[in-house]
Parts: sequence; structure tokens; C-alpha cells
Amino acid sequence: MHRPPLSKIPAAGLALALVWALGASYLIVFHDDVLAGFVARQTAMRDAYEARLADLQDRLDRTGRDRAGAESGLAERVAAALERQAELERRQAALAGLGTRINDPLTTGALPHPDEPPDGFGLRGGGAGGVPRFPALPRRSAIDAETGLIRLEARLDGLRAAQGERLARVVERAGDTVRRLRGLIGRTGLDPDRLDPTTAGTGGPLVPLDARALDGTGIANGFASTLDLARRTLGDGERLHRLAAALPLRRPIRGEPVVSSPFGTRLDPFTRGLAIHTGLDLKAEFGEPARATAPGRVSAADYAGGYGNMVEIDHGHGVVTRFGHLARISVRPGQRVAAGDMIGAVGSTGRSTGAHLHYETRIDGEPIDPQRFLEAGGDLAAALAID
Repeated sequence: MHRPPLSKIPAAGLALALVWALGASYLIVFHDDVLAGFVARQTAMRDAYEARLADLQDRLDRTGRDRAGAESGLAERVAAALERQAELERRQAALAGLGTRINDPLTTGALPHPDEPPDGFGLRGGGAGGVPRFPALPRRSAIDAETGLIRLEARLDGLRAAQGERLARVVERAGDTVRRLRGLIGRTGLDPDRLDPTTAGTGGPLVPLDARALDGTGIANGFASTLDLARRTLGDGERLHRLAAALPLRRPIRGEPVVSSPFGTRLDPFTRGLAIHTGLDLKAEFGEPARATAPGRVSAADYAGGYGNMVEIDHGHGVVTRFGHLARISVRPGQRVAAGDMIGAVGSTGRSTGAHLHYETRIDGEPIDPQRFLEAGGDLAAALAID
């Protein structure tokens, strides 16, 4: 066996000892730096890991908050829609009350509220404590929920606008009726304000309406004030209807009256000279019923010179009607009569050349052409049929 020379063994051992000595010296000299580097690397790895965990947790928390915020926001909007629907229903009830006064089917119709709209938002149901039930987002996508709510809000906006338009039409129609009735009454020679002493005077300085007083429907001062205006205007129309019904606007005999002698200046049938005719002579058959042209109280029922058998009816407000040349009288003084009641029979008593009805209307004792009342009565009947 070959063995290395003994001279080489001490050299190898010396080299090994030298390496060990150098390594030991390095560790002794750089021990703190090596340890510090190791610790720094471990710390950096830990910090990076913790940062990733914190970022992930923050993302999870943010997602949860966004989700909760989205659900809360949608729930609040649904609750607001529920309140808006309740307000629309109150408005519709008010419109229905107006509609019954004007017989308007558009106004009296029920509000088509979105109980179960196609988008799935039901506003009628409620959870505990009156909180509306709101479908949880996991059951539907956030986009679907938002889209459905937008459609629902748009529908409520449409209903609100439709109600505003209906109310505007009510005010317009009521105003037209008031103007028409005042015009018809005025044509008779009567002042409508005189006939309605309950009407209070109005006035004051002009203050232009600020555009900010307009609501979303464009109605001045909002729905409530316009509703009040509609009620007042309808009330005025109803009072004027009652006043018109108390005026002698109906025909004193059945059928279309035929005038044989008009009101005003004429040739007297007996003297053939000019004279004033204080009423209308209406053609009628002997014995034909003469009828009250408005409700009132009989103030006279007797023979009265040239009138012959005459009935006078006081209708109030200074308005009086007279029926002359009657063959017989069917009422007595102080008796209350209704429009259309028979007060006597046509004849030819008094200063008369033949059977006919002498019919007069007087205001504060002054004779007024009865034709005004008869024509206004015909127009009123047409107006009532329209309204």
C-alpha cells in the first residue's frame, strides 16, 4: 500500500487549521452583522406577509361596507318611495272628493299604485316596526335592484304629474263654469255679487309669484294650495248654481214659448196708440196650465184691474214674476211654490183680446224684459248638460 509522505500530513493539517482559524475569526469579527442581516430578512418577510393580510382584510371590510351601504341606500330609497305612495294616495282621495262634485271619472278613478310592479318592488308590505321589506341583494344583482328602483321612482313621478294635470283641469273647468254662470246671471240684469251676500271682498297689493313657488308639476304654490283653490272655485260654482236655480229662468208654459206681443214699446191693442208693454204675451190655449218659473212665495193672488186674475210670486233678491189674464187661480197668498208648480190656468180676463198668458219679470219693482231670463235659462240648461 502506498502512503503519503509524512512531510505532507503536517501541511494539510496546517491548511485546515488556517481555514478554521480564518472562519472563527470571521464569525468573531462579523457575528453581529450576519445576525442582523438574518433578522432583517426575517422581519421583512414577516412585514410583507402581514401587509398582504392587512390589505386582504381591508378589501374584505371595504366590500362589506360597500355592500351594506348599497343595501342601506336602496332600503332608504324604497322607504322614501313608500312615503311618496302614501302621499299620492292622500292626493288621490282629495281628487276623488273633487271628482264627485264635478262628476269627473278621470278624477274619481282609483290611483293605480304600484302594489306589485313588474320589477318586484312591493311597496304595500312592511316588516317589523313598519319598516318595508326589502329583497336582500344576494337574491338579485345590484344592477337589477337599482334598475327596478329607478323604474319604480319613475312610475311614482308619472303618477304625481298625472295628478297635478288632473287638478289643473279641475281648476280650469270649475273656473269656466263660474265665469259662464256669472255671465248668464248678468244677462238677466242682476249682479251675481248682489245675489250672494256671503261673498267677501278681496284685494291687496300685487305680489308677483316667485318661480320657486312652483312644484314639480308646475302648479303654483304646490298641490295643497291648488287643491284649496279648486275647492273654493267649485264652491263658487255650486253657490252660483243654487242662485241660478232660484231665478225665474224656466218657461211659464210647456213647450217652446211663442211671443204674440214683445216687451217694450208697442201699439196698444185697444187704443192703437203707443204704449209700454211691461211683459211678454205668450200664445197658449185656454185652460193651459201656467207654471211658476222659480221657487218662491206667492205675494198676490187676486183680480188686479187690467191684469185680470193675476198671481205674483216673490223669488227673493228683489225678483218678482207676474202672471196675468188667468182663467182661474190655483194658489193663495203666502203659499210657497216650487219651480214648475201650476199657479193657475191661461185665460183672457182683464184687459185682454183673447186667451194668452201675460208674463212679467221685475227687479226691485222695475219691469225687465222676461226674454232675458228665458234665453239665459235655455243657455243654463245647455251649460248644465255639458258640466
